[in-house]
Amino acid sequence: MTPDRRHARARWFGVAAAAAAILPLALGGCESFTRTTKHGYILSQTALDQVPVGSSQEQVRFALGTPSTTATFGNEVWYYISQTSETTAFLAPKIVDQRVLAIYFDDAGIVENIANYGLEDGQVVDFIGRTTPTTGAEVTLLRQIFSSAVGEVVD
Repeated sequence: MTPDRRHARARWFGVAAAAAAILPLALGGCESFTRTTKHGYILSQTALDQVPVGSSQEQVRFALGTPSTTATFGNEVWYYISQTSETTAFLAPKIVDQRVLAIYFDDAGIVENIANYGLEDGQVVDFIGRTTPTTGAEVTLLRQIFSSAVGEVVD
């Protein structure tokens, strides 16, 4: 083997060794770009302890505050919703925890049940749809032209 080839091979191995040493450090640095964000009502055990079954709506509102949302039908239910997501560098946020505290009231406004649901109890729902489904046939440009020229709708 010629000396030039030996030097080229040694240089290549040196570059490969340097890359192998630097790559884990660079990828390990991505962890420092992870940001945790919490939204909504953050449940504390002390606040929840102030609302036992049998409490009134006023006691619940005093201890927990205004609910995130309420039930729209049936018995009255107050929901306190929180969500924790993590964003790493430039990637899309990932939901890591979701809590829904549901407080069920009877007809007299007294707490009859308290349920604490987590991410494992349901599924994440995307409330923003990008398409709107329609019913019926789709009208093409040619059908519009012919129906306006004739004066009636062509089926």
